[in-house]
This record gives sequence, structure tokens and C-alpha cells, in this order.
Amino acid sequence: MKENPNTTVIEAAGGIVWRKTGDVKKLALVHRPKYDDWTLPKGKLEKGESWQDAALREVEEETNCKVELENFAGSLSYTVQGIPKVVLFWNMKAVKIPPRAADEEVDNVIWVTPEEALEKLDYTSEKILLARRLS
Repeated sequence: MKENPNTTVIEAAGGIVWRKTGDVKKLALVHRPKYDDWTLPKGKLEKGESWQDAALREVEEETNCKVELENFAGSLSYTVQGIPKVVLFWNMKAVKIPPRAADEEVDNVIWVTPEEALEKLDYTSEKILLARRLS
């Protein structure tokens, strides 16, 4: 049976992944070669998966980091080819940061200050989400 595009909503989850280096807090951004963009790590929920479990899985897949879920950071919504998409984000603490090999999904992970992230992120909605977290 084909899904009715009028009732479909794409559900995704991700994280603002934080680490502290000395007194400086930094967060992870990922570069996706398919879109040539810098973004927060996120991805679609799998069938039966909770929002939190999806956020943890997607962050690990895209950054290779082991993380701990912290508080809810906010949500974004937009359309993808006319279909609504909702993305829920959590603040996360990086507890293990092994290197990540580049692949076709993510070819680079960088750690930047929040100010640098606001300059580097390609999507206004993600900049607003981060700026709200900082205020």
C-alpha cells in the first residue's frame, strides 16, 4: 500500500553534541558531501524506535562519538519535497571521541565553539536552535 503524502510526516532526531576542552565548550558539526553542507548530526527514526534512541544512534553513526543524553534542546520543522519533516534535538555530552573515517554520508566532523558554529552552519533554523540554547 502506498503512503498518502498528505498524512506522512518524516520523523528525525539528532543532537547538539558538546565537549569541554579546558574552559572552552565546543560542539560537533558534520559535513555531508551529498549536500555540501555543515549541519548538526541527525537522521530519520527507524520503525519502532523512540526519538531519544534515534538521536543517540544517529549521532553515533554521523560522529562516531559515544554520548550521554542530556536535556531536550528543541525542535525544527520544514518540508522535504513537499512532505513535512520534524526533527527533535537533545543536548548531548561526548564521553568518547574516536576518529571517524569519511564515507558518502559524512566526510568530516569538526569541533567548534558556539560562535564558530553560528557562522559555519548552513541552515538558519539550526542557527536559531543553537542561538536559543545559548541565550
